[in-house]
Amino acid sequence: MQKILIVEDEKAISGVLQSILSEELTDYEFVIAEDGLEGYKLIEKEDFALVISDIKMPKLSGTELLKQSLALKPESTFIMISGHADIDSAVACLKDGAYDFISKPIDINRLITSVKNALVKETLKKENKNLQTENKTLKRKVSKKYQMIGESAALKKIQDMIEKVSVSDARVLITGPNGAGKELVAHAIHNLSERARGPMVEVNCAAIPSELIESELFGHVKGSFTGAIKDKQGKFEQANGGTIFLDEIGDMSLIAQAKVLRALQESKVSPVGSDKEIKVDVRVLAATNKNMAKEIEAGRFREDLYHRLSVIEIYVPPLDERKEDIKLLVEHFAGLISDEHGTALKKFDDTAIEALKALSWTGNIRELRNVVERLIILGGATVSEEDVASFVRK
Repeated sequence: MQKILIVEDEKAISGVLQSILSEELTDYEFVIAEDGLEGYKLIEKEDFALVISDIKMPKLSGTELLKQSLALKPESTFIMISGHADIDSAVACLKDGAYDFISKPIDINRLITSVKNALVKETLKKENKNLQTENKTLKRKVSKKYQMIGESAALKKIQDMIEKVSVSDARVLITGPNGAGKELVAHAIHNLSERARGPMVEVNCAAIPSELIESELFGHVKGSFTGAIKDKQGKFEQANGGTIFLDEIGDMSLIAQAKVLRALQESKVSPVGSDKEIKVDVRVLAATNKNMAKEIEAGRFREDLYHRLSVIEIYVPPLDERKEDIKLLVEHFAGLISDEHGTALKKFDDTAIEALKALSWTGNIRELRNVVERLIILGGATVSEEDVASFVRK
């Protein structure tokens, strides 16, 4: 049972307060302290849902009790009471962090209302704190898989952009070469956003035949085309309340582009073979390795869709532009691969790291991971420059 602490040096007043409030708040236990010092010692030992304190008391005044208690436990909620009421005392207590200030003689109805409101606020505060903890736990779980490794200026710039764009629902176009980490950026944005508790649905536009992509994105109804043996929910509908990530958007057909544009404009989708419109609440992230200006100029990509998708644009540079991150990336991949293989962690000495930095990484981070795995399997007890020369051909 939660407790309410009454700190009051006049026993008659503390008794009346306890009697009246206990009738209104049957789910709470009341504790009495006869001066500020006794009240502070009780606050040190346990947490109270609410503290109701007189201001003028022996040993430790209510004002000092308020300050010292909030310094010790900043989440504490105080209602202050004084028979020496004046506007300066009220303002000082509220500035110091009190929830409310009530003067003597006490208006019982006013006190009961204030106490109930303070307890509601305290409950909401705890629920919010629990949600924040839950969200942080969720983010840690997701982030481990999609962790962005490095300390280069290029990566820090990307991380700063992610922090800024994640708080909104703005559409983001992520550009950069294959294997550079565009998918990690998309997951980081989703994971830090308010949609993190919703789904993150990925679509590789380059891997789906043009004649099937409309069905893949928007779904279809049974019998709408050959092979449509049952109704199918599309990716946009699956991502409702969350995020859809359109990877390799530059490879999408013009027909599919027109359908996506309509979905973005109206926040509605129509399954293939159906006149029904389905309302969707989806944040759209897209990625491409293509030069979109050239694709638009060549007539292969709609300019209006490009502008819809690229409210914010984040460029992910190739690994060759952030080679200072190679050491941390190698250590990270070595740990992951050792866990996957169930083997002891294998070290890479400084000569191996320098040899890897000297190479050109056209396949970017994806290629580096494959090379690290090869060196762990084929290299010596400690991977050296000689191992890199023997097993990495460029």
